Amino acid sequence: MKHINKYIIAMAVAAVSLSACKKDFLDRQSQTAIGDGNFFNNEKDLQLYLNNLYNFEGVGIYNNDRATDNSGTTGNVEIKTMMMGTPSASTLVSGWNWEQLRSANYFLENFKKAALSEDISNHYEGIARFYRAQFYIDKVKRYSDVPWYDKTMNVNDTELLLKARDPRAFVVDKIMEDLAFAAEHVNLTGITGSITDGSVNRWIVKAYEAKFALYEGTYRKYHTELNLAGTANEYLELAASVSKEIMDGGKYRLYTTSKPGEDYLNLFVQSDLSTNPEVILATYNQNGIRNSNWSETVFGNYEVSPSKDLLQDYLMKDGSYYTAQAGYATFPYVKEFENRDPRLSQTYAYPGFVLLNVATYSQGGGLYVQQLGKSFSGYHQIKGFVNDPNSVVQQNLDVPVLRYAEILLTYAEAKAELGTLTQADLDASINLLRDRVGMVHMPLSPALDAVQSAKYPTATSSQKALLLEIRRERRVELALEGYRFDDVMRWNAGKLLEKEQEGIYFSGLGKHDLTGDGVPDIILLPFSESIPAVKEKNELGKDFIYYRTGIVGQEAAGVFLKNGTSGTVQTIADNGTFQEPKYYYRPVPQSQVQLNPNLKQIFGW
Repeated sequence: MKHINKYIIAMAVAAVSLSACKKDFLDRQSQTAIGDGNFFNNEKDLQLYLNNLYNFEGVGIYNNDRATDNSGTTGNVEIKTMMMGTPSASTLVSGWNWEQLRSANYFLENFKKAALSEDISNHYEGIARFYRAQFYIDKVKRYSDVPWYDKTMNVNDTELLLKARDPRAFVVDKIMEDLAFAAEHVNLTGITGSITDGSVNRWIVKAYEAKFALYEGTYRKYHTELNLAGTANEYLELAASVSKEIMDGGKYRLYTTSKPGEDYLNLFVQSDLSTNPEVILATYNQNGIRNSNWSETVFGNYEVSPSKDLLQDYLMKDGSYYTAQAGYATFPYVKEFENRDPRLSQTYAYPGFVLLNVATYSQGGGLYVQQLGKSFSGYHQIKGFVNDPNSVVQQNLDVPVLRYAEILLTYAEAKAELGTLTQADLDASINLLRDRVGMVHMPLSPALDAVQSAKYPTATSSQKALLLEIRRERRVELALEGYRFDDVMRWNAGKLLEKEQEGIYFSGLGKHDLTGDGVPDIILLPFSESIPAVKEKNELGKDFIYYRTGIVGQEAAGVFLKNGTSGTVQTIADNGTFQEPKYYYRPVPQSQVQLNPNLKQIFGW
């Protein structure tokens, strides 16, 4: 059972109580705000304050692959607008927000006023330092070099206010110090004594420690502009060792009910993840108390549009490469799903899918006929999609923020980067993921896939072919959960974002089967023809669904095809250019540089 009520209520109270002390990075504490004289007196005060720093994501994770090679989008995602425009420090103004850091540092300056034992005091210090580390991880990912502050500031602290950016290596050292302290001192059950309420515990800290160590290790290895490659392996070794510690701890295991065709899909649509053995951290929701804010637009035809590129990375069920088949690029929709890794049909709507939640689907419920639309790929996402029209079920949805699956992937990737992955390591990590869905095991010495090698030309390891397959496995297992952008950035693979995302392939005009029953469901018309008022019926007595085809830019078309009357569905005319290394980073907003001229721009900004 979810332990949510008390925790969420506490967070709500904290948000109100602390609002006065979070106005601005430079604000002094007001007389009515929480201050060191009338707060931080006992453990309850510490809990209340730290609850306000809770900032883990919810259902939004299912939209975070937008504008990557996993998913196209019609939305104004930052990287998309950068690549298609002329970004500058005057236009890229988001992200330079220090509110969370001030809150964490304020706590660290005052929490010891509560008379607690050393162990309990260290536990709360560890949580605050974990949140500070999380804050700086986001800043390093965005700006690389940033000023490091471990104290709150007042308007008279001129020297600190005019501080220059600290080098990335220095800031990361400080992040790792905070994470190491937290990993040692935060207890196993979190703030409230319940590991199932979403509060930070030692396992969560260690998971993030491994996660960031992998990020930083690979980032340093593949980004030569940093001149930090010589220190990459120490982070990769840390990622492997911390992941292994979690694996050996025995607390977590993959969720399975021995239903390989369902378990992966069902993991993402549960109303109670509190007892799920795979979930290290979840955002817990309860209808009427803390709604999930789940949206049916996860399914597609609204900003998000899963890509053919991602679909083609899924293996055949026998472990062979889908892209090794002759003519794979022109396979029709139904054939694309035949004999594939079962995770494909538990992530993408597949031929024969029955739709119950029809909110975004104009044709209605029942046997799903793939809905096409201009600027969308034609593929639809069912991972994280609640196929139930009941709003209570939708708002009760819990969201897995950290899964044990990621720990297994982190371990395998770190070891492969180091060139030390063994068959026993594979069987204890990647092959457990494959067992869940009934896939054949990954071998220690796979054949080098030319398609993967072309995607990642900078990848280097004495186990390169294996490393590339682990990257594929990571992309597939974590697909559409918001990991892809960070992965592409840390692997120095930003050029992948230049490829325009494509959708379903159509051989030409006329009738096409999209349900897999051998009976055509849709009719593609040339742009010059109009959709008839009276629809022709198919062999099942159902009206055909008609689309006028055209190329991108022909707004009266119902679907954009690459060749106008044939080819892949097109989502955009041009993705623009990814400038390396510039676009791996963001500029300090110009308004901040004007306030502090010591904040110099780097990497071409």
